[in-house]
Amino acid sequence: MIHQRFRIAAAAHLFGDLVATALAFFGAWALRFELEVVPLTKTAPDLWRYLELLPVALVLFPVVFYFHGLYRQRLYRARVDETVSVLLAVILGTVLLSGITSWYRPALAPGSIEYFTYSRAFLALFAALELVSVVTLRVAIRGLLRSASLHAGNLQRILVVGAGELGTDIAAKLVAHRDFGVEVIGFLDDDPAKRNLRPAGLPVLGETAELQRVIDENRIDQVFIALPLEAHKKMMQVLHTVGSECVEVKLVPDILQYATIKATLEELDGTPIINLSQVPLQGWHSLVKRVLDLVFSAAGIVVLLPFLPFVALAIWLEDRGPIFYSQERMGLDGRPFMIWKLRSMRRNAEASTGPVWAVEDDPRRTRFGSFIRRWSIDELPQLWNVLVGDMSLVGPRPERPTFVAEFRKHLPQYMVRHRVKSGITGWAQVHGWRGNTSIRKRLEFDLYYIENWSLGLDFKILWMTLRHGLRLNAH
Repeated sequence: MIHQRFRIAAAAHLFGDLVATALAFFGAWALRFELEVVPLTKTAPDLWRYLELLPVALVLFPVVFYFHGLYRQRLYRARVDETVSVLLAVILGTVLLSGITSWYRPALAPGSIEYFTYSRAFLALFAALELVSVVTLRVAIRGLLRSASLHAGNLQRILVVGAGELGTDIAAKLVAHRDFGVEVIGFLDDDPAKRNLRPAGLPVLGETAELQRVIDENRIDQVFIALPLEAHKKMMQVLHTVGSECVEVKLVPDILQYATIKATLEELDGTPIINLSQVPLQGWHSLVKRVLDLVFSAAGIVVLLPFLPFVALAIWLEDRGPIFYSQERMGLDGRPFMIWKLRSMRRNAEASTGPVWAVEDDPRRTRFGSFIRRWSIDELPQLWNVLVGDMSLVGPRPERPTFVAEFRKHLPQYMVRHRVKSGITGWAQVHGWRGNTSIRKRLEFDLYYIENWSLGLDFKILWMTLRHGLRLNAH
């Protein structure tokens, strides 16, 4: 039933996107050629010239949206993630549409050697209106689906077997998405201590032995089995009971204790396989992130290059030493690379101590080095590391191999950080976990970033970095 509602929601969103595209098209025409928000330099063309483009847009944009996963319905998806996906899809669709208009240039008249060209201002206005109209209609459609589910009286009544961490988590997600026509009635659990706790705000209706009675009395449509792996015998009893009932059964696998990051389901010749260490940042997502890294790092280098001579002169004047400093760090898949910084410490600072952590008021630091370190100016040369592909703008901060060898002994999940590229800034850093701070807390924030990666999260981290800087614990 949930899958049926997913299909209805996908069809509704497709219809809404077609309407939004048509509205954006005619709106862009009106703004460009009727209201002339951008002054015309020649006579406005006939509308029929542009109507030739409308069928192309009505096919092109839904296809682009499809490949961005905008018709893939999920029980949980943050609105900001969907908005970012729409933004990227609209940008790509507009670029493709612009390419089509550059290639397809019909003659102004039969036999004429002059060609008709489509207005770039029209395409820009269309892109802006497409983004606004698609997002607006998607929000409206989601609200309508929610209202329809609540008032139709045909909600799917769900019972969750198991009120532990696994069952509570799945119940909370189902409760948060009643727009898919579901209503969680409660739990069954054999632990008496859970009877009065109301996990996820829902009642525990009895023990697993009472499953048949609870199904009949509460007119249950779906049973979610969320028992721990050690309850295998109990799970078989539950499956035997529900086998004699007219209910839909769903099994929530208890893999949380084994998964280092979010798990995904794969298939080998029809045999399901659960991947316990799949990262979201792969394939198409990795390509988009790399393109953004190239664009922003190149732009950053161009903007900052005029200021480099002044910073370099200040570093050199203090002790006549080198301007830049390189150090081996561990990056993607555990591969070493040389990270670049503006030198903030005295020459040969580790000659007598070996690799050690920088600390607050570090005596090895120069006066100007303390200043650039406080404002994270010393990290700016890492834009070059991003440009050449060693790093990303956003990701876990890279550590020295010496420190990594120690951390991995005490933190079993530490090497998961190296499943993605290291970053100049990251989720841990914008929350103050950088420098001489808890490695365990930094790992916790890094794993959250890897598990929940999205372009929206990357933009959020970049915005927090620009807004607040990386001054927290910067020493």
